[in-house]
Amino acid sequence: MRERIEYALVRLLLWLAKVAPKRFVYAFFKMIALLFFYADRKRRNLTIQNLSLAYPEKSNEEIEALAKEVYVELSKTVSEILLMFVDRFDIDDAVINKDEAVTQIEALGQNSPNGIIAMTAHFSNWELLAHFLAKHGLPMLAVGREGNNKLIETHITTPFRRKYGNEPVYKKGSMVSMLKRLKRGGNVGILIDQKSGEQGSVKVDFFGQPAETTLSVATLKEKLNPLVVPMFIVRVADGKYRIVIKEPVECEAKEKRAEQMTRKYNQVMESVIREYPAQWFWMHNRWRR
Repeated sequence: MRERIEYALVRLLLWLAKVAPKRFVYAFFKMIALLFFYADRKRRNLTIQNLSLAYPEKSNEEIEALAKEVYVELSKTVSEILLMFVDRFDIDDAVINKDEAVTQIEALGQNSPNGIIAMTAHFSNWELLAHFLAKHGLPMLAVGREGNNKLIETHITTPFRRKYGNEPVYKKGSMVSMLKRLKRGGNVGILIDQKSGEQGSVKVDFFGQPAETTLSVATLKEKLNPLVVPMFIVRVADGKYRIVIKEPVECEAKEKRAEQMTRKYNQVMESVIREYPAQWFWMHNRWRR
């Protein structure tokens, strides 16, 4: 019963995104986000705790203001994902550096005989990034967590993620699928910023604290030598974004190579998040406290 109620609620929100003025959609989800910020004390405190850990130089007032901004930024992402689903959000028009990004994507495609790992984070509108990359020549095997609600996953999430040619795959057992895709010279998209189980992970620095981080990207790099390319999408205004494609990450370390590579991946993610802190998903228990 709960599954059906949740599914009906999501369908209702999609209907709202389809018929309501866009300004109302943004305002509505901002209100919902702020309601959660004040009502869900456990999640709010976790967000504040994480930000305090990462930015010890900031005052309590600055941290709380930033935490609230995190919730507001997430509300914009939710609004735009729903608008994308009902075809009311032009992803090409939204990217202010579209031509530059497409040129970069084309160049990567011409110089990646062993495939590409597009490495990113739960940052800004990561779903928009995946859509844009696939639409412009970089369709991926997109690794993600299986949703708790199978109705939503089957009828909403999966079709949405396949829209431009991406193929979703669940984290559990994904290594074999990623290996097969890369062996064919294909592409893989993976978000490595969330906590990972002890198996297949290593504790490396992230915002000055040890954080369990998946070794999957480093393992694939060692086995098949694909290009590991950090990619992010930065919100520069409501409904407007800039795509950031970094240089492929290489590592010359001889000892503990996988660990050193994973540390470098975290460093790249941290540098982008530090520049736009409100756009990362800080309400996740990244450091397992």
